[in-house]
Amino acid sequence: MGMSSRLLGSLTELGMIKRSLQPLLFPLLRPLRMVSVTDNHRRRYSLSTTSTSTVTLAYDLFDGRVNEVPLVFLHGLFGSKSNFQSIAKALVQKTGRKVLTLDARNHGSSPHCATMTYEAMSADVHRLLELLHIKRCILIGHSMGGKTAMAMALQWPDLVQGLVSVDISPSPTSANSSFHTLISAMKSVQVEANIPRSTARRLADEQLRLGVQDPAVRQFLLTNLVEIDGQYVWRVNLQSISQSLPHIMEFPEFHSSYTGPTLFLGGANSPYISSEDYPEIERLFPEADIQYIPDAGHWVHADQTSLFIAAICNFLLPT
Repeated sequence: MGMSSRLLGSLTELGMIKRSLQPLLFPLLRPLRMVSVTDNHRRRYSLSTTSTSTVTLAYDLFDGRVNEVPLVFLHGLFGSKSNFQSIAKALVQKTGRKVLTLDARNHGSSPHCATMTYEAMSADVHRLLELLHIKRCILIGHSMGGKTAMAMALQWPDLVQGLVSVDISPSPTSANSSFHTLISAMKSVQVEANIPRSTARRLADEQLRLGVQDPAVRQFLLTNLVEIDGQYVWRVNLQSISQSLPHIMEFPEFHSSYTGPTLFLGGANSPYISSEDYPEIERLFPEADIQYIPDAGHWVHADQTSLFIAAICNFLLPT
């Protein structure tokens, strides 16, 4: 069944709704529930940089009991693999599948480097899957991670059994973003060395408040404040992210399509998948279904966790 006919369907059993044709102009950033990393596969954060074309990404692996292709989660800008920890554990229990969560380059515990294009980030994921001997997977990416997942599916379709893009389309997103403001606010933070972590977070929060009014957004950004040898630094590579932001807001031009099962899962209160994006979605992903979760903003998986998990489980059911 093609995308056009599936758009007419409903998912009332999941409490989902389809978006109206007029995008809702809600802010990009919504409260995000953060979780800590306790998995044994956690890697230590490093400030080292690299100039190689691909980097070895940090990851958490949640083992499953069934011999099905694993789920691979890719986070958004300023996020990390820990964003999906509780969801990964829930999906392991519900589906029995292995779940892999990754830190993108310049994020979390992954290496820093100058280049941050979707070609480079998708190549990083490809390399890690090769290193882990994963020959096929289902990609689930949020925002920047969704674009990375799309780029990977379009370049290596045989590796991708299915694709879920969470609240992002293959269209430019610069008109909706406030990331320049966030980067500027983070760059302005200065915290003295060798003080308690709680004090450092409080001081950083006070400084961020000058440019970032939403306390939930500040708390999300503060998850990136880490202590290295007594010094408090941002674990995200702000310099590279700032320079690469035009690329991050765009999407590479592809002339081929990915014909595997695809779900674009948006928040009903978010403008990032609108009716204006449908033609490009259908061109690149002709088997795509588009669904919206009610009462969810850009961070669909945090705003409506149960409905998000239900949507993923429904996507995994054989058709």
